[in-house]
Amino acid sequence: MKPRVRFAPSPTGFLHIGGARTALFNWLFARHHGGTFVLRIEDTDVARNTQAAVDIILEGLRWLGLDWDEGPVTSDATGASRGPCGPYFQSQRKDSYRQRVEALLSRGLAYEKEGAIRFKMQREPITIPDMVCGDIVRPLTDREELDPDFVIVRSDGEPVFHLVNVVDDLDMGITHVIRGEDHLTNTAKHIALFRAFGVEPPRYAHIPLILNPDGSKMSKRDQGAIISVYMEEGFAPEAVLNYLCLLGWSPKDNREIMPLAEIIERFDLPGVLRSSAKFDMTKLQWVNWEYIRSMPNDRYYELAVHALGKAGINTNTFPVEYVRAALDTVKEKPKTFSELPGWCDFYFKDEIVFAPEAVERDFVPANTAGLAKLRDALEQLATFKSSDIEATLKATAKELGVKAGVLVHPTRMACTGKPIGPSLYHLMQVLGKDRTLARIGHALNHPGFGG
Repeated sequence: MKPRVRFAPSPTGFLHIGGARTALFNWLFARHHGGTFVLRIEDTDVARNTQAAVDIILEGLRWLGLDWDEGPVTSDATGASRGPCGPYFQSQRKDSYRQRVEALLSRGLAYEKEGAIRFKMQREPITIPDMVCGDIVRPLTDREELDPDFVIVRSDGEPVFHLVNVVDDLDMGITHVIRGEDHLTNTAKHIALFRAFGVEPPRYAHIPLILNPDGSKMSKRDQGAIISVYMEEGFAPEAVLNYLCLLGWSPKDNREIMPLAEIIERFDLPGVLRSSAKFDMTKLQWVNWEYIRSMPNDRYYELAVHALGKAGINTNTFPVEYVRAALDTVKEKPKTFSELPGWCDFYFKDEIVFAPEAVERDFVPANTAGLAKLRDALEQLATFKSSDIEATLKATAKELGVKAGVLVHPTRMACTGKPIGPSLYHLMQVLGKDRTLARIGHALNHPGFGG
């Protein structure tokens, strides 16, 4: 039988990196084995849950590319079925919970006390056969030895997590429960509930937690803890997904950068590590940089143009080929797409703002004659290709009896306003002859040159 797995988040206003990693491991397991990935929103806490919080989860999963396979069948305005679109919502399944509770009550496996309904827990230890942690025996604690029973429906009539989680897994035919090891404390109760309903529980796999670099548990305030931060900061979703795979799973050969198809092919639960994983932002940025510089051009242009748009740069006012040529010169520079405008915004501005610290070094009277002579030499070029520009600059430097760097630095500043950036000769070719000459002329009028 092909596996059926699920991700069942509670909408709390953010998608935690640990939750996203749990969703990913479930999704990869389903895709590896040709199974089904179910998305279920645990929204029974009406006071805390909002549609906006649900939307944040859905947006994060879609951004990562974690598509779910089924959901409740919906209908259009005519009543015709639109098919499953998901996800499932626990708030829409209360009849099922009520029926299951009535069954437990009728068989003497649950009872009412002080307005709440409690499950009659078994009195012997429970062994949890875990696919990651191995067999774990959960003895009753000293407190539970006196009364191990637990509430499954509160006095206000609302079913609690333990009940709805088990009933949903049962009704939806979940075969494997892959979740964080912090849920291990709940699993003995869930196994007992499954058996009370007359079925064997699914197979469990409790995956290690994601910790801060110092070993502490990640909270939503810690660096990198919330998926929306990556969306806002210009990370490539495929890079984040790749990095999340490495937090608690090893492909055995120490490979770190892998295309998604290969990850799906290689992922399985025996490869999940037992020890907790430590989050490393520097490592994630490196993975993201590797993805940016090697991703297909069309994908790179798509994400780059979006990043420029967020920074207020409208590339639609420039020819497509110009935009792409400009972006090509900086493809290997940024660690994230949010850094991209800082590397290439000069291509899309009429007025250049010069970096003050570099002005003091490069826009000085000693460089005036050299930069003016280079401008005159560039003006004579019949073709304005990078090789021609490079040869002209070096020839001018030789004629002046100086090293090429003496001309490179003020020329870069004149063209970009920045002391560092893409290859000078290539960026000048992209800017074109007219724009380059105009910028050098503007720079020569700077007060530092005596203009």
